[in-house]
Amino acid sequence: MTAEYIKLPVEQEPGAPEISVVIPLHNEADTLDELYRRVRTTMEKEGRSWELVLVNDGSTDETPRILDTIYRNDPRVVVVHLRKNYGQTPALMAGFHHAEGALIVSLDGDLQHAPEEIPNFLQKIEEGYDMVSGWRTSRSDAFLTRTVPSRIANWLIAKVSGVNVHDSGTTFKCYRREILADLNLYGDLHRFVPALMALNGARIAEIPIKDMGRGQGKSHYGLSRTFRVAFDLLTVGFMRRYMTRPLHLFGKLFVALFAMSTVTGMFLFYRKFVEGVDIFVEHGPLALFASVLMLAAVQFLAIGLISEILMRIYFESQGKQIYSVRRVCRLDPRGDTAPRR
Repeated sequence: MTAEYIKLPVEQEPGAPEISVVIPLHNEADTLDELYRRVRTTMEKEGRSWELVLVNDGSTDETPRILDTIYRNDPRVVVVHLRKNYGQTPALMAGFHHAEGALIVSLDGDLQHAPEEIPNFLQKIEEGYDMVSGWRTSRSDAFLTRTVPSRIANWLIAKVSGVNVHDSGTTFKCYRREILADLNLYGDLHRFVPALMALNGARIAEIPIKDMGRGQGKSHYGLSRTFRVAFDLLTVGFMRRYMTRPLHLFGKLFVALFAMSTVTGMFLFYRKFVEGVDIFVEHGPLALFASVLMLAAVQFLAIGLISEILMRIYFESQGKQIYSVRRVCRLDPRGDTAPRR
């Protein structure tokens, strides 16, 4: 994606780091030390102030112990321990909420993303974009169970959202802090971030990244998430077109069903009063069965979409979060190493 934008200054709060690197983690003890070392080496070469926000998403291995060791030895590291495993979307939101940098970079914790590519994102976003998304031009995943479903999903997401991003699913992205202020993610909507950002008028760019493959451990994703993506896609499509005017959607459904009902009624009226056919004997069971199925399908779809809206109202109007933090570990500038609770 190319565009000509005026280079925007990076707005930094006094005392805050310029860059925050946010990484959600779930049972990544095997790669955590190497991940931290590579991020630290990369960011130190940048020559700018930075912090590393590591979110423990309810890990059951040695990840919590390793995280506590890391933050005690590096004041630039912030560790957020969640009370249980909430999933990638809540873990990312927890990291965003605790990040203080003017620019925020997110990536996976299993080393499928190379931390050495972070400077490419920083360079691109400083051209004037609000968000830069990574694009895995070549995939190391299993072709049939991961690569093909991913390509189909990305194509559908681009069509439904109207945002021409080739790889919506990757976590490797860079954001301006101010654009994240309007972002609220629920469920598994992290893969739709470009589409949601575009709703707020964000300027989005894409850069190629390497897919390093998962060196150790087991992937947390499988073919089953295809169904979750499909349902989330319905939500995003609804939000994009009908969030502020839902009657336009339900009105169309009403007109369609009313037309079908009218045509069917006219047919049954003709059969009953012109041809003298006993409707309940000839067409009753089939007509009743088809009507009930159609009514139930429309009701379930409407209830699902309305529930999405009600859920967002519930969280946003009351300021509630979709995760619960057990403790936040951040070294105090005065030397106090006690974790903040």
